[in-house]
Amino acid sequence: MKRKSIALILSMVVAASPAWADDPIATDRPDFVESSQTVGLGRWQIETSVAWEEDEDGAFEASAFSTPTLLRYGIAEHWELRFETDGFIDAELRGPGLRVDEDGVADLAVGLKYHVPGSGENGGPSMAWLMHVDLDTGSSAFRGDGARPSLRLVAEWELPNDMSLGVMPGVIYDNGDDGRYTAGIFGVVVGKGWTDRFRTFAELAMPQIASNRDGGTQAALDLGGAYLINNNTQWDFAGSVGLNNRTPDLGLTTGLSIRW
Repeated sequence: MKRKSIALILSMVVAASPAWADDPIATDRPDFVESSQTVGLGRWQIETSVAWEEDEDGAFEASAFSTPTLLRYGIAEHWELRFETDGFIDAELRGPGLRVDEDGVADLAVGLKYHVPGSGENGGPSMAWLMHVDLDTGSSAFRGDGARPSLRLVAEWELPNDMSLGVMPGVIYDNGDDGRYTAGIFGVVVGKGWTDRFRTFAELAMPQIASNRDGGTQAALDLGGAYLINNNTQWDFAGSVGLNNRTPDLGLTTGLSIRW
């Protein structure tokens, strides 16, 4: 009798759970283009990782380890609150007679994501707006200058043969050596689901599109994949190759995302 009562209670809890509780986790990493999905009302999701970058410019080489982390919380059905940082950074610059090693914490960004209700239906794209402000909260070696607001729009299409397409245009109001400037943001990603648990992607990532005076344009080719351990846990990996001399030559990352 006791076992039957426990089974009845469990079945009632499952039946009362919202539909998104059984949906697989949707993450914003490891690709640059964000997901259009939010985590759901009252849910938490953490996406954390380790990352490594290396860049060579003539006789000088620079490398950095970091721990990019994003914490997401659903404040409404279509809204989520976001806290994002590159975490702890250990950077090194090497050259003839030179070796500089800096470590510390990166700036914190606070933001909101809004999933557009009804988008993604009838073959249309699933869409979301992302609004962030990067704050100068990091260690002196890695701290930006003042608050830097940004706005991005994500649109995702489901394609035949378990393919997907995502685009993310945006703008950021940044602060450089010559004062404030507005830079563009753009990314486009193509994904392929191979099984119910494993997918891969290829993307063009442009985190900054700006004039040479304002730091120039950064562009990279990213390749990677993700494996769904269970509906609330995902492991991922990715590599990137810089497409110009303003972008790190090589980058690698692996991460874990958990929803509860």
